[in-house]
Amino acid sequence: MRVAPPITLSDSDKKTLEKHTRSRSVSVRLSERSRIVLLAAAGLENKVIAQRLKIPPNTVGKWRNRFIEGGLPSIRKDKPRGANHGGQDTGKQARLRKKIIATTTQAKPDNATHWSTRTLAAALKTTHSFVHRVWQSVGLKPHLEKTFKVSNDPQFEEKLCDIVGLYLNPPDNAVVLCIDEKTSIQALDRTQPGLPLKKGRCGTITHDYKRHGTSTLFAALEVATGTVTGSCYQKHTHQEFLKFIKTVDDQTDKEKDLHIIVDNYATHKHKKVRNWLKRHPRVFLHFTPTSASWLNLVERFFGVLTEKQLKRGVLTSVAELEHTILEYIAKLNTNPKPFVWTKSAEEILQKVHRARGTLNNIQSN
Repeated sequence: MRVAPPITLSDSDKKTLEKHTRSRSVSVRLSERSRIVLLAAAGLENKVIAQRLKIPPNTVGKWRNRFIEGGLPSIRKDKPRGANHGGQDTGKQARLRKKIIATTTQAKPDNATHWSTRTLAAALKTTHSFVHRVWQSVGLKPHLEKTFKVSNDPQFEEKLCDIVGLYLNPPDNAVVLCIDEKTSIQALDRTQPGLPLKKGRCGTITHDYKRHGTSTLFAALEVATGTVTGSCYQKHTHQEFLKFIKTVDDQTDKEKDLHIIVDNYATHKHKKVRNWLKRHPRVFLHFTPTSASWLNLVERFFGVLTEKQLKRGVLTSVAELEHTILEYIAKLNTNPKPFVWTKSAEEILQKVHRARGTLNNIQSN
């Protein structure tokens, strides 16, 4: 009759294992393995431990032996799957790994834009689980795609340094504001009432909706404080923009200069806007490079507004939409938190130059 090898625990190991069984921050697997080792150290047989924990006896035996061989570190990590006893790929597996990586990155299937684990496994005559492990080990995710746009503005560097300088080293006795429009915000109502959030189920809303009109939000984010000034209009022409910056001008200390960061939308450069700026020499407009809206921090505020108020909103009219937006801004301003810019112009330029170099190499091939 086979007898399971005994386990003797030091005080520190016992405390660590007991902590694993109580902690909610460790994985379920580690918690279970810790219980196995503690019960084994208490003298229980594998079949008794298996019955108590409701797991197979061979699982108990595996982790008992693993702990005896390697102690605590041995139960914290799984041995690599699909590998030999030494934890290294065989020669055949290593060649297959290279083929999987090369095919994933350099070829496409005949009937799709990207590979799945199963289509690639079928093409290379292997298992989808092995393909998945290879992808996971090198960080390949063919099902995901990110968008990008590198600015081709001939004055990119000059405009970038100007705006980043306002963020990182603002001028004395001045207020720096980021202004933009969030256009065509829809007042969307759902066709049926949604179900509320409850234990075991997320909140639900219908996939279809009723449109009740749109509105445009003009917003000015004060970089230093995080406070937001907002106004809603039905249009977004130069007239609304001029009306809004006049409002911002009236609310700002007249003893301070006003530096406003905006994008290259035509209304921001309208003749009437330029004429107004000439009559108000304390107000300066700073334009972001083309295709570089990410340089305007007010876009970050628009993202938060969408996520926290608009995305799940149930709005039956434009008036309700505008009230919701302005109420959110008012509450935000009671405890504002600024968005902190951290990247220097030099760091951004290095990244942009690398991106342009990569694009040029692709286009030349």
